[in-house]
Amino acid sequence: MFSLTQTTGRQREIIEVVLGNGWDYMRGLLTGGKIDEPQIPTPEVLRKILVELGPFYVKLGQLLSTRPDLLPPRYIQALTALQTNVPPVPWQEIETLLQEQFKQPLNTIFQTINPTAIAAGSIGQVHRATLMDGQEVAIKVQRPGIDSIVAQDITLISAIAELVALTEFGKTYDLVKLTEEFTQAVKAELNFTKEGQYTDQLRLNLSKSEWFDPSEIIIPKVFWEISTEKTLVLEWLEGGPLLDADLSFPPSEKSLPERKKAITSLLFRAFFQQLYRDGFFHADPHPGNLFYLPDGRIAIIDCGMIGRLDPRTRQILTEMLLAIFDLDAQGCSQLTLELSESTNIPDLENLKLDYERMLRKYYDLSLSQFNFSEVVYEILQIARQNKIKVPGSLGLYAKCLANLEGTGRQFNPSLNLFDEIKPLMTDLFRLQLIGNTPLQTSLRTVLDLKTTFLKTPRQMDLLLNRLTSETLQWNIRLKDLDPVRRSIDESANRLSFSIVVGSLIMGAAIISTGANTPELIIVTDILFAAATLLGLWLIISILRSGRLK
Repeated sequence: MFSLTQTTGRQREIIEVVLGNGWDYMRGLLTGGKIDEPQIPTPEVLRKILVELGPFYVKLGQLLSTRPDLLPPRYIQALTALQTNVPPVPWQEIETLLQEQFKQPLNTIFQTINPTAIAAGSIGQVHRATLMDGQEVAIKVQRPGIDSIVAQDITLISAIAELVALTEFGKTYDLVKLTEEFTQAVKAELNFTKEGQYTDQLRLNLSKSEWFDPSEIIIPKVFWEISTEKTLVLEWLEGGPLLDADLSFPPSEKSLPERKKAITSLLFRAFFQQLYRDGFFHADPHPGNLFYLPDGRIAIIDCGMIGRLDPRTRQILTEMLLAIFDLDAQGCSQLTLELSESTNIPDLENLKLDYERMLRKYYDLSLSQFNFSEVVYEILQIARQNKIKVPGSLGLYAKCLANLEGTGRQFNPSLNLFDEIKPLMTDLFRLQLIGNTPLQTSLRTVLDLKTTFLKTPRQMDLLLNRLTSETLQWNIRLKDLDPVRRSIDESANRLSFSIVVGSLIMGAAIISTGANTPELIIVTDILFAAATLLGLWLIISILRSGRLK
């Protein structure tokens, strides 16, 4: 029987939700019944279960929506829009928590605090306030008691993962490690200090750029002196969601289509810098997180979900861009293998065929008609189908591109994605060739060439000496060679027996033609009998092997 003494109440609640929604596999897992291979419910049922289970599982579902390498497209679609209809916590409870966090009377820090929350989510809610110096701020406050609920749920889901990890499914996807990644991500969102650090880092990265004017992008300032692990005080930005923006302010000589094109170009350049140059990116640029300010600047808010890409991964993804635009299935296959974290080698021919099928539908389209984020999702799905494990950060990469492209097309339907990417590609490949520090890259290249030139003559001399002295040996190891060797041995043995049988028959026939004495007749009979027995044995062995055809 599955039992967790520390979470029995919560376990009972989860069992009731699972049984109420008819998820038979999880019913067996939680009640100690017969467990078959994992079967997840339909996307709609899974979404309903997660919402009923509460904030932790909603957050888990939102994180799962960033992993198209693990789940089919319809699950990703269902989980992407997953939200909880969480009512805000009453002001009295929030006020108590704020007082505990600040350790001093609130009226000595704030002139006013609006007790009505302007936004509420599964982890926290936001209130508008004014500091003593008149500065307008947003206070993001963690929901009271959410940390203890999440701690219980993490214990429970980790135990479930250990059970499922015993199955073939769990071993294939290393479910224990995957669960650790998700739980760590949830814990990070509970620590508002982390979100503040992410916000500062993003503002620093976007404060300088060769691709856009940094003054046109704003990230809210963090007030660290009055921020804690459970409260985050941010600069208040007066503005509204980009899709609802009134672009007539500030006044401009540009037409409305020109202004929309300028804004979409600014956003794509800012996010492509995060993705391909900085390797540190805001992973959730949906319309609600992109604000248009009255002075015409664009604000990026809510930096709690951040993705990271190491230099090697960024290089491979840049090359993947080119392979996609070239409709190069072979190149996509090779680059996917370079991204792989799997130890098993997939069927390379099947992988290439999957890419050819995927790219075939783009053959007659112009580059302006590409849905780039859809292609990236399909690449991750091909990896999943071929059991190729790719870095988890690629899910956030795909989510970022999908949200960015979706918002861009809603805001500016005439968006030509290739026109936005094309000017940046040359610079990206230049960076790959010479880097940000050309002198350092040149010195490293010279040192590598020096090492190669010093080693090559010695290695060539050794190779030539071995060739001329006939001492060159090749050490070759072929995987799964034993079955092939045994099959060849069996074939050789049968061939040898066939030759022996034929020789016995021919010898008996030659002797029988001149057999005038009883002794020769006996020898002939013995030879024929031996040939008959060996022939019968050979026929039977071939029939038993099933390889007559």
